[in-house]
Amino acid sequence: MRLPRHIGIIPDGNRRWAVSRGMPKATGYGKGIDPGYDLFKLVQKAGIEEVTYYGYTMENVKRPLIERKAFVDACIQAVRILSKEDADLLVVGKTDSQAFPKELLPYAGARKTFGSGGTKVNFLINYGWEWDLNNLKTSDPSQTDIIHNLKSSAVSKIDLIIRWGGWSRLSGFLPVQSIYADIYVVNELWPDFSPAQVAEALKWYSKQDVTLGG
Repeated sequence: MRLPRHIGIIPDGNRRWAVSRGMPKATGYGKGIDPGYDLFKLVQKAGIEEVTYYGYTMENVKRPLIERKAFVDACIQAVRILSKEDADLLVVGKTDSQAFPKELLPYAGARKTFGSGGTKVNFLINYGWEWDLNNLKTSDPSQTDIIHNLKSSAVSKIDLIIRWGGWSRLSGFLPVQSIYADIYVVNELWPDFSPAQVAEALKWYSKQDVTLGG
């Protein structure tokens, strides 16, 4: 089976999951930590080179304080958990902002190897697509490889995006790296993650006709 080299993960549906169970919206974010770890182990076992998790955006921080604290804490825990694994970690986002957790500053700016390394893992934390593309305004228009001018330049081209929660939009997720990505939508909410969902996504991807516009 042909596997993607790099997959992007949009873990949507945490708040809807909590509300459907009569719980406050904020409680849903903590339920997304274990699925993130389980997915990493699947990616690692499959030999997929790189995975990017969509943590939270600059728009997300406009949500109520209790929700904001919940998803920030969940992201901090997720990064710390994977720092105990064999992984090359990188956090990408606007770090010079109060919305960026100081606990994650050591993981930003340059990729860091933990354990024996191997799988590249990226977390988008306090990320915004306009912020990411801002340097393009002053870049050389004759330059063909614009990825080098992105704030997310250390993140490679994405082959497959898997979005949980039933919605098919990108929501600003790495617009340049995602330009030729295939998008697979999982109807179940992120806290209801199962390995079978990833297996189906990979099976679906292996049947896609990847032409990159050619």
